[in-house]
Amino acid sequence: MARIAVIGAGTGAMTAAARLAVAGNKVTVYERSASYGGSVGRYEHEGFVFDTGPGLLHLPAVQRDLFVKTGKESLEQCVSLTQVDPAGRHLFADGTAVSLPNASRAGVASALDAALGAGAGERWTGFLERARDVWDRSRRPLLEEPLRADHQVLGRDPYPALKQRRLLRTRQAATVAEIGAWELADARLAALLDGYALSYGLDPRTAPASAALLPYMEQTFGSWYVLGGMRELARAVYERCVARRVEFVFGAEVVRVVEKDGRAAGVELTGGEVAEADRVVLGVRPHAGLVPGGQVWGADDVPVRAGSLPGRFVVLLSLRGARETDAVHRTVVHSADGAAEQEAVFGGRVAAHPTVTVLRPDDPATRPDEAHEAVTLTATVAPQGPVDWTDPAVRQRFADALVERAGAAVPGLRERILHTEIRTPADTEAETGAEGGAVPPPALAGAQGAYLHPGNLTRLPGLHLAGGWSHPGGGLAHAGMSGTLVAGLVVEGDGFRGSR
Repeated sequence: MARIAVIGAGTGAMTAAARLAVAGNKVTVYERSASYGGSVGRYEHEGFVFDTGPGLLHLPAVQRDLFVKTGKESLEQCVSLTQVDPAGRHLFADGTAVSLPNASRAGVASALDAALGAGAGERWTGFLERARDVWDRSRRPLLEEPLRADHQVLGRDPYPALKQRRLLRTRQAATVAEIGAWELADARLAALLDGYALSYGLDPRTAPASAALLPYMEQTFGSWYVLGGMRELARAVYERCVARRVEFVFGAEVVRVVEKDGRAAGVELTGGEVAEADRVVLGVRPHAGLVPGGQVWGADDVPVRAGSLPGRFVVLLSLRGARETDAVHRTVVHSADGAAEQEAVFGGRVAAHPTVTVLRPDDPATRPDEAHEAVTLTATVAPQGPVDWTDPAVRQRFADALVERAGAAVPGLRERILHTEIRTPADTEAETGAEGGAVPPPALAGAQGAYLHPGNLTRLPGLHLAGGWSHPGGGLAHAGMSGTLVAGLVVEGDGFRGSR
């Protein structure tokens, strides 16, 4: 029985903890905050309940596999999953609106044709067919295997871009923005695609064309909601860990991974206490001083991503008045000036016309009664640092801007507000320790490997990386895959190549 110390209680780290405990290891999780879940948080106020992190689940097979492999009760026996249909309503700058059905390629095409004009559905369907090629070519090496030593092969973009004949030369889309401009050939379809990238914290102007994988996954495998809020999923994973005798120590901040005889040998907590371990799983973003000698790179030499990554600005609204019967769970109000928004978000400024995602779950557990409604507004924004999100005036102005834009999705929104709670990247940084309140994006192939994450193995033997800041990147599904890969590497050895 090996002693394993896990740093952080995010979903990726807890996935690794549960799987390692089932394999017969003694696992202890050290979490700096007072609770589990990492970014999958909850806020409650006078009977209203809100998710403060992810609001929907994509690719639930990852969580289903975790519960199958770690106990008798399935995921559906531990939480109530429901498909969101329509998957989302999109409001574009020209006033056009379209509702896209959940996990129905033909239905999406028909809806786009009806709303945007004949041919729109065919162009989007053709794009998704090419995105399927990205899935087929990169699914296993990018998502289901530890990062290969020859990870340079993932530096080539697997997206089969159409050849565009322009004047005397041929060009092919290499970025998300170029796919929108050259292949989709409709400003609204381009905004739809840009919105997917932006929601994951990716700049459409520079994100590789392989980001087509993201809308493909959502529209193929569907969008799911957990009744009671996504925090219920984190609770179920935590309880599965406890059932497998994982020990949790909350309010315990790890300041250093202890090295002995050239390998990880435990963790040092604030105050100097040392907890010995045979292996250490790092489930938080590596930072200077945490790992001996700064050995935070994977054995495959993919460095920890440098520079500022965007965060999330969230407005939680307690509303008087019942949710209308035809209300949509998720509405995306697209920016009136997408180029200016991208320039602001990735240039360290506050966007004047942000894209706003409006979540309105039809869930009695989120409201005190049927005469009220809980609504969440989210926008991708520049991180804390370039923007001072602790400034009350800055916070309030941007929250007001989100409410104003969200009024297009929620009738009489401003007049219905009883209480407002604002959460910014500064709050994320304080609660999770992520620098600037940044949210890790998923790994992508292409761009010479610039969108890969450090591998789950490190240069320090006995130290492994799990969670959104390591391979294969951020998001609930990706973080769960990361925890799965770490458990496989620990149990089966460094030659583990993933489940088949």
